[in-house]
Amino acid sequence: MNTLPPITVSTTDRDRLFAVLDNFKGDSDQIDYLYDELARANIVEASTMPEDVVTLGSRLRFRNVATGREHERVLTLPHETQTVSDAISILTPAGAALLGLKVGNEIRWPHQGHFLRLQLLSVSRT
Repeated sequence: MNTLPPITVSTTDRDRLFAVLDNFKGDSDQIDYLYDELARANIVEASTMPEDVVTLGSRLRFRNVATGREHERVLTLPHETQTVSDAISILTPAGAALLGLKVGNEIRWPHQGHFLRLQLLSVSRT
C-alpha cells in the first residue's frame, strides 16, 4: 500500500497550476497525478505557508532514496525552466512529487511503471 504524506499548497500556487494544467495540450500521466495531488492538498493562503514546505519558486534539496544521490533545484512552471538556474519543472516526475512536501517527508511517486522514492532535505524561498 502506498500511503502519501500530507501536502500543503498555497492558493497562489494552486491557481497558477490549474492555469497550466487546464491549458496543457497532450496526454501526460504527470498532469493526472498533479490534479490528484491538488485535490488532496491542504490549501492555505500564501501568507500562511509554512517555510519548510515546497512551493513554486522554492529552492529545494532532495535525495533519491534508491540511489542516494542528492539534488538541489528550483521548482518552476514549465515556461520558467529556461530562465531559472537549476530549475526543475513541476511537470517532471520529481517536480510534481515534491510540491507541497514538508522537510523530512518522503514520497513514492509513480514513474514509467515503477516508483521514485524521494526525500525532501531542505527548502528555502528564492
